[in-house]
Amino acid sequence: MAQEFVNAKIQPGKVVVFIKPTCPYCRKTQEVLSQLSFKQGLLEFVNITSTSHTNEIQDYLQQLTGTKTVPWVLSKRHAD
Repeated sequence: MAQEFVNAKIQPGKVVVFIKPTCPYCRKTQEVLSQLSFKQGLLEFVNITSTSHTNEIQDYLQQLTGTKTVPWVLSKRHAD
């Protein structure tokens, strides 16, 4: 479930930020990235606490990134 959820969010050319709204680092990241010029739909903030699978999502993101702390800022390159 967590792997499918995360992988579905990470799309080519899109920046996805996995956050917890109570985290001050997440709020700052959201503030900074929101000030940048992204085309509509190419920046998404995903609140991982809004699902019933928060721990599983965090564990999977730790596998991908090597860290369990938030925020996670991920992007997938376009295929050449």
